[in-house]
Amino acid sequence: MNTILQEIEAQIAGVKTSATRQNVGIVREIGDGVARIVGLSDVMMNEMIDFGQGTKGLALNLEEAEVGAIVIGDYTSIKEGREVRTTSKLLQVPVGKGLLGRVVDALGEPVDGKGPVKTDAYYPVEKIAPGIVKRRPVNQPVQTGIMAIDAMIPIGRGQRELVIGDRSTGKTTLCVDTIINQARLNRAAEEAGDSAYRPLYCIYVAVGQKRANVARIISVLEEAGAMPYTIVVTASASESATNQYLAPFAGCAMGEWFMDNGMDALIIYDDLSKHANAYRQVSLVLKRPSGREAYPGDVFYLHSRLLERSARLNEKYGNGSLTALPIIETQLGDVSAYIPTNVISITDGQIYLETDLFYQGVRPAISVGLSVSRVGSAAQVKAMKQVAGRIKLELAQFRELAAFAQFGSDLDAKTQAQIERGKRIIEVFKQPQYSPVPLEIQIAILWAVQNGFFDGVAIDKMKERQRQVAEYLVHRKSDLMSKIRREATLSDGMIAELKAALAEFAESQP
Repeated sequence: MNTILQEIEAQIAGVKTSATRQNVGIVREIGDGVARIVGLSDVMMNEMIDFGQGTKGLALNLEEAEVGAIVIGDYTSIKEGREVRTTSKLLQVPVGKGLLGRVVDALGEPVDGKGPVKTDAYYPVEKIAPGIVKRRPVNQPVQTGIMAIDAMIPIGRGQRELVIGDRSTGKTTLCVDTIINQARLNRAAEEAGDSAYRPLYCIYVAVGQKRANVARIISVLEEAGAMPYTIVVTASASESATNQYLAPFAGCAMGEWFMDNGMDALIIYDDLSKHANAYRQVSLVLKRPSGREAYPGDVFYLHSRLLERSARLNEKYGNGSLTALPIIETQLGDVSAYIPTNVISITDGQIYLETDLFYQGVRPAISVGLSVSRVGSAAQVKAMKQVAGRIKLELAQFRELAAFAQFGSDLDAKTQAQIERGKRIIEVFKQPQYSPVPLEIQIAILWAVQNGFFDGVAIDKMKERQRQVAEYLVHRKSDLMSKIRREATLSDGMIAELKAALAEFAESQP
């Protein structure tokens, strides 16, 4: 009996009498994933709200009498009159290398059936972009493995390069090729024990895509051995507008962890047109006034605060980088619409994919005239600058001359030669999907085109001859190729070796 009394006395003595203050509100109205809450006096913008039973929300509208909050996840269990509490926390997602090779949702929860994510680091979904003092100019390349891009519209680590074009013109394929090429380079550096090479980790964010499409992309990445270096964040078309709105920010937070820890990451937003649509949906349900084309007034700020988080940090802040490849889908090639012009003005250049070129069989269907990289050439390796300098000019001249030649007038020999050279450059830049070309092969092929080694080859035989040359250089002249890759420049001696190798190949042909 005494022991029971002593236990009771001990428990009474241990009772804490201090009051704990909690900010509690009541759900007044719920629908379409948006809750209107009364009584939350101390809530902050973008603060996480706890609806109980594991359901979370995000405060987006702070009005005089009530708070408009979006519910993350399933909102069907929430009823009017439910108590809601503030958490004094920002929305966070797991970050770190433990996410590599995984498929996660907008909250970083795994959806691939491979068990929980092994990480104990978390980053807020919304974060202020690095300031000017923390940044440094872009001067390291992102090798896409796509000849037309690496030669004419180069991308640097820390750059934001928009991929824009109509539906089904190869925008996603172009970005998947880039992921595959990075994985190939990362793996090659690991096998060779190259400590100087900085691996580039990739994050693919699928917003509003069909689940079948996302599954297909994941299977392509797995086949190419790229998943160990890749994180896939998905908010498919069947998920709520809230998840689609949050997914790019969640992916960006995961990429920022790599940047802050002195590593390099590449993030692909596929696509920001659907992201803007999801944000418009959320905003209209929150009763925010609509502006141009029914988009909310802050849709420019939505994308600018997302893309500004991509940067190249200086030595003092770890020398990391986050490169962004946002995708925008246009309607009938209209780049002057609201969302395309917004994102064009935020990014450091754009790769424009043309429907006409795609159906003519020029794939990737990159329009050389409308595509531009505002910083990438500073990040090109010297050897690529040496061979690619004249290519863009020659292609532009070819386009003009080809348009002129359509009138059927007689052309002098020089003009005819320019047109023939232009046709061969276009053939060289055609490339099948999911087969990126190593940088040293690109440099050798472009040098060969510029120096007339393909001039005698019929147009319909160009791709076959290009493949044969590439195979010959890889298998028979591997020392020369590794020298070009290692030194990243074309010295006079290397040019002489390359010339001799191509002449040797020409002699071996029947």
